[in-house]
Amino acid sequence: MDEGTTATSLTGKALEAGGTGEVMIEITGVEKWFGDFQALTGVDLVVGRQETVVVAGPSGSGKSTLIRCINRLEQHDRGRIIVDGTELSDDLKDIQEIRRETGMVFQSFNLFPHLTILENITLAPRHVRRRARKEAEENAMRLLERVRIPEQAHKYPGQLSGGQQQRAAIARSLAMEPKVMLFDEPTSALDPEMIKEVLDTMEELAESGMTMICVTHEMGFARHVADRVVFMADGGIVEVDDPESIFANPKEERTKLFLSQVL
Repeated sequence: MDEGTTATSLTGKALEAGGTGEVMIEITGVEKWFGDFQALTGVDLVVGRQETVVVAGPSGSGKSTLIRCINRLEQHDRGRIIVDGTELSDDLKDIQEIRRETGMVFQSFNLFPHLTILENITLAPRHVRRRARKEAEENAMRLLERVRIPEQAHKYPGQLSGGQQQRAAIARSLAMEPKVMLFDEPTSALDPEMIKEVLDTMEELAESGMTMICVTHEMGFARHVADRVVFMADGGIVEVDDPESIFANPKEERTKLFLSQVL
């Protein structure tokens, strides 16, 4: 395949909205520098409503920077990011609107240690969405049932296992009723026996129709759950395809090398 054909194929796969076919996230020509280091190099990607996209690649490839730019945890330097029709700009109103609609789960759980799990989950709905305490707590308990740890509601984060804390963090994000969930290597800080319980929760979310972008090294999850896999290296998208195609027949040498090291 010549370079022109590869570029055209890549662009086509990256810009095909999956899920319902309706565009939820549109990333166009996004670039990001940290000093003299260019972390993102002209990234183009479209994510459809109810689509699950897994972003994979070696450390330093730009994948975490990319999803952190989507809700302005990092500010992109060039290009456009549009989430559900709202363009991310320097306007605080736009940033707040996108953050209200976008949940994010990190490597570290970021739960407040001095609050119970129930209090962690109800904090933002009560203070940001102005939910009544009773309504927020009832919803929090439904979410804890959903992530299968309702019995942990009145415990503090330090009393939970890592897997339980991460599931509580997912419930906390869901409490804000986001339209999009971003996962930044959510299992990388967990012991191996705890990884499956978090991945099962993420799989249930995907099956329920949540729009998701997941940065992860869990290739089994990507193969089983993703609608598309985006492979990144050196700040750019190298290859985009459905899981079956990208795992069985990767087209780019950089993708082949990475998969040979992780599979």
